Amino acid sequence: MDVAQIKCPSRGDSRKELVMVINTNLSAQNAATLLMQSSSNLSQSLQRLSSGSKITSPADDSAGLAVSMKLNAQMARIDGATNNVNNAVSFAQTQDGYVSQINSALSRMSELSVLAQDVTKTTSDRQLYQQEFHALGSYINNVSTKDFNGVSLFNGNTLNVTTDSEGNTFGMVGINLSGTSYTTATADDITSLSGAQQALTDVKTAISALASDRANIGSNEESLSYYSNQLKSLKNNLSAANSQITDVDVAQESTNYAKQNILVQTGTAMLAQANSLPQSVLKLLG
Repeated sequence: MDVAQIKCPSRGDSRKELVMVINTNLSAQNAATLLMQSSSNLSQSLQRLSSGSKITSPADDSAGLAVSMKLNAQMARIDGATNNVNNAVSFAQTQDGYVSQINSALSRMSELSVLAQDVTKTTSDRQLYQQEFHALGSYINNVSTKDFNGVSLFNGNTLNVTTDSEGNTFGMVGINLSGTSYTTATADDITSLSGAQQALTDVKTAISALASDRANIGSNEESLSYYSNQLKSLKNNLSAANSQITDVDVAQESTNYAKQNILVQTGTAMLAQANSLPQSVLKLLG
């Protein structure tokens, strides 16, 4: 036979025989298998603790990994949408900064229109008022051509801002400073009494239009602020959900690491003992 065996009577029962095998050490094989499993578990625990993730390979949790990938992709899209919304807020704030100055200019133009109606003023006096009136009108006309990163601030076009990870949009109401309400007022002449009276009417109309436009800007900013807060809240919730799937529980994994470390040490010791068992056969041969 291919396995050397030595039989000897057992102490407890004369009908039983103690078989001592040399070529095949089953105890050592079992101990080696268990040691390999413990070593694998120890290595996995070490990877989890060092990476901070409980999914270090697709085999750890294939379904969880698939969900985590989709959550991470959605959070990346949310970051993009948040960036778009923040830029739109900056756009609206820039608009409001210019509109605030235009409001001051129109207020002064309305004052000049009233001053030009003073019956004690001569035509020369009104011409001085007209110089300032014209300069303020030119300022307003110049502002109407301003842009933000190459995008016109005041051409009246509605801008569709991406507000979520699915590409849905919010339409920012456009502001048009080239409308007739503004161009008529800036083109007026207050060198005459009648001209000053007409200019006052036109400037008041422009002020009303500006008030409406500024209200729209404020509404745009408020809506965008809500969208921004919504995106931040959504990302926090998705991040928490993803954490439940992928992040390792350090306290629990540290306990598991200590357990597997002990099993590896004891398994190594027991494998050494199992490997030494066949040596006892030599005592029978002696």
